[in-house]
Amino acid sequence: MMAFIFRRLAYGLLVLVAVSTIVSSIIYLAPVDPTRLTFGQRADAATVASKQKELGLDAPLYQQLLWYLNDLSPLSIHRHSEEVQEKYAYFRLLSVGESALVCKWPYLRESFQYGRKVSQMIAEAVPYTIALAIAAILLASVLGILLGIVAALRPRSWFDNLAMVVSVMGISLPSYVSAMILALIFGFYLQDYTGLNIQGSLLVLDDFGEERIVWKNLILPAIALGIRPVAIITQLTRSSMLDVLSQDFIRTAQAKGLSHYRVVFKHALRNALNPVVTAISGWFAALLAGAFFVENVFGYKGLGKLTVDALLTFDIPLVLGAVLCVAAFFVFLNILVDILYALLDPRTVVK
Repeated sequence: MMAFIFRRLAYGLLVLVAVSTIVSSIIYLAPVDPTRLTFGQRADAATVASKQKELGLDAPLYQQLLWYLNDLSPLSIHRHSEEVQEKYAYFRLLSVGESALVCKWPYLRESFQYGRKVSQMIAEAVPYTIALAIAAILLASVLGILLGIVAALRPRSWFDNLAMVVSVMGISLPSYVSAMILALIFGFYLQDYTGLNIQGSLLVLDDFGEERIVWKNLILPAIALGIRPVAIITQLTRSSMLDVLSQDFIRTAQAKGLSHYRVVFKHALRNALNPVVTAISGWFAALLAGAFFVENVFGYKGLGKLTVDALLTFDIPLVLGAVLCVAAFFVFLNILVDILYALLDPRTVVK
């Protein structure tokens, strides 16, 4: 089992290295000058060149990539000095001349536009995106499982056909389109009746300059983000329930005189939830990435809006940090699901 876990961790690490290399290559190759966006088009050439040298943007691409991967690596080589040690907060393992092999947390650098550490900005934004993703996946799970159960218990009925039509529509509709429709209808036209805002974050400043949580600003983004997983979970629950309900042990339970409620929820649903749980875990990670455009539509200040704003200003460290954060979520959840599967069914472990 430990060998299986270490293999999964090694594969996850390779994925993160590949993602950081590919994404950083694309970003650095883009024909956009971040220093021009910082100073404006009227800045003189000397000022721009000085800023490019300070940020390391005047170096060849391969060298910029190596520097960035060295900053990300927990084991890296840096020139040893008090200033560098304060910047990276590292623990020196071995000194070689003026350089040293050090152990540190991955360093995501500082934002070009804000001058703040990228790790701090992401740490401030991630909780709001996680709250949005949790609200969306809870809504999708409860609604999708209930609709799937009812559809499976009444196959080929009007409710079953309606649930399937709605599911296909939900899968076909992109989240940002759903977000715009919901914002327009419930946040604008029906705002007097719903009391919902067309835009707003979870944490807002009141008239006295104090921060307060506005839970209603979570409703529309969560619905927009949860529409697609509702459709997937409904179809998976329906097909899995139909398959389980046709098994011999269900007929045996019915023959023993067990109540319909006990047969459906204790025996059938319990055995039908395996593929549904897999879909929910995968969709939770996907919602973190799918929240990017939904957050931008509703002005919800999470990781998605932070990343879109960074793309507009070509803030390279912030964009790379956000992408790596989402990739790390995907890798972590996939490893966690693999480990849970291995614990539940050791036959899934490949020797």
